[in-house]
Amino acid sequence: SQTVVNQDPSLSVSPGGTVTLICGLSSGSVSTSNYPGWYQQTQGRASRTIIYSTSSRPSGVPNRFPGSISGNKAALTITGAQPEDEADYYFVYITCTNK
Repeated sequence: SQTVVNQDPSLSVSPGGTVTLICGLSSGSVSTSNYPGWYQQTQGRASRTIIYSTSSRPSGVPNRFPGSISGNKAALTITGAQPEDEADYYFVYITCTNK
């Protein structure tokens, strides 16, 4: 069967606040071997990678965007939220099956 990604549809935070986005799988756990990552899509702009390989940030992404695994789910925290952080955030992961 196909694995479904579960995430909160919408979250709000006040400027300067902290918010955590959580994504889990309908079956199994998110682990570092899935190389989980996060993309940010701001209206009218190209999407950009915020996190790759669980917690690594590309050059230019501020450290107030830490990525982690919490329990069996992936988490993206935004600390010191800024108005420009208003965006859609997409979780991505890799899964491989040996057959």
